[in-house]
Amino acid sequence: MSGGKARRGSGTTLIIGAMTLFLTIAFVQLLALMSPGPDFFFVSQMAISRSRREAMAGVAGIALGVVVWAALALLGLQILLHRLAWLGRLLAVAGGLYLCWMGVQMIRGALKPAGPSHAVALESNSRAALRRGFLTNLANPKAAIYFASIFSAIVGNSVGAGTRWGLLVLVSVETFVWFAVVAAIFGLPAIRRGYLRARRWIDGAAGAVFIAFGLTLVFDRRLS
Repeated sequence: MSGGKARRGSGTTLIIGAMTLFLTIAFVQLLALMSPGPDFFFVSQMAISRSRREAMAGVAGIALGVVVWAALALLGLQILLHRLAWLGRLLAVAGGLYLCWMGVQMIRGALKPAGPSHAVALESNSRAALRRGFLTNLANPKAAIYFASIFSAIVGNSVGAGTRWGLLVLVSVETFVWFAVVAAIFGLPAIRRGYLRARRWIDGAAGAVFIAFGLTLVFDRRLS
């Protein structure tokens, strides 16, 4: 009888511990998502300048990138980056160069006059948007640092496989929902009309922000 009570008590403790872990990860993940970075600027720029379908494809790409980072973290990314410091530096340089390239493309687009061909291009190419969202997330080594440090430290090494799968789903879905909300807000008709009036300035500013992020990642030694 006492053994049954002990088992029930142990099971209750495990459930409470798992719930606490999930709530903690959900809260910390939300704070990380709310911090402006390349993902946020990518989604907002896509939402105001492209079709809703393309913007959501970009959101899905970012969520897929988070799936990769979270899976690597749960498989021991922290240990890998600690043992191979050069890998972290390589990620920073490669990611920074990609963000700089995206920024240059945005500025080049801002300098081109808007025309019928440009309007047609905005209504399609969801596959390219998915790929760009995915690469934008992977190109940011701050995501690697977050998942290899804060995320890994909170999760620890004692959680079971089922809990790890649940956490992977949690951060992926939370990322998708957050950026879907961001895309919906920036895709509002009033905001899109404002964008059309100031397209060159907005695209140019977005490009400059991406280049600034990229150069920071390339030259900031603290990210290695």
